[in-house]
Amino acid sequence: MNLFNLKKRKCKIIAEVGQLHDGKIKVAHNIIKKLSKSKVDAIKFQTHYAEEESTLKEPWRVKFSKKDKTRYDYWKRMEFSSKEWASLKKYCEALGIEFISSPFSKKAVNILNKINIKYFKLASGEINNQLLLNEIFKSKKPLLISTGMSDFKEINKIVKMAKRNKIKFALLQCTSKYPCKAKDLGLNNIGIFREKYKCLTGFSDHSGSIYSGLTAISLGANFIEVHVTYSRNHFGPDSSSSLTFEEISDLVKGRDHIEQIINNPVNKNKLDNILKKHRKIFTKSIVVNKNLCKGHIIKLSDIELKKPNIGISADNISRVIGKKLIKKINKNDFLKFSYLK
Repeated sequence: MNLFNLKKRKCKIIAEVGQLHDGKIKVAHNIIKKLSKSKVDAIKFQTHYAEEESTLKEPWRVKFSKKDKTRYDYWKRMEFSSKEWASLKKYCEALGIEFISSPFSKKAVNILNKINIKYFKLASGEINNQLLLNEIFKSKKPLLISTGMSDFKEINKIVKMAKRNKIKFALLQCTSKYPCKAKDLGLNNIGIFREKYKCLTGFSDHSGSIYSGLTAISLGANFIEVHVTYSRNHFGPDSSSSLTFEEISDLVKGRDHIEQIINNPVNKNKLDNILKKHRKIFTKSIVVNKNLCKGHIIKLSDIELKKPNIGISADNISRVIGKKLIKKINKNDFLKFSYLK
């Protein structure tokens, strides 16, 4: 599978695990297994190494962990070894799913390169991390870029850098609020990114609703990234802004439904056989509302419109009025042109 190989406007859905694994490798494997049933295109992790990216002064965005005294301690507990990352990647690929991760340090980039990751994801908070970007750009691998806290000046800068380094990239509209309200999603930027930068686009979602992703797909997003959780009451900083496993399955089904619609335009001037059949059932024909003798001149007061459409169709009334009957017909008989002179 090639995540950047998009056919017929196919939108790829990426399930973001984040720290749902709580630092336990077996849990991470089980999450992959559960997500595989939803038929997502990719599963994304975050590669953290506390010593490389944090300090004891880093504050909690949401204080949820009783196990960790500091945010630094938390990131420390989230670390996986190179061997463990390789096992997660191998398991994803065995299930036919792409493995992606967001690195948060040069060490993380190097470890992900060591296990031959195919793509990188740049988190919103790392968009101005020049040291990290230098390492990512060296790999020449495609890059998904979240723009959750960036203005266009900053976006312009990273786009120029990516193009200068000949990196294939996608810009993901994102709003770093947890959860993000509908009015703050900014999905209008999907079209702006596509027109302004001539690049692939996407949406990194923190709304906790499948409706946001479905809207982004209908607007032409090439990638949808959503956080996954067991429930929105689950511990952790991202649960309230995530989708459950069941909701991610619904999002995938919704994506497939939307793309069936988008990729199959209907020509209203060409009715298929089913519509032609239904047209005969649902539209009406001209019938007479009384017994009429041979030689009678048809008047508007002589006719009604009734189903099915097996005689002269309703849109031909003007061709009937004033014509003479050449045979006797009875009430509720369908008029035919062969009866008229």
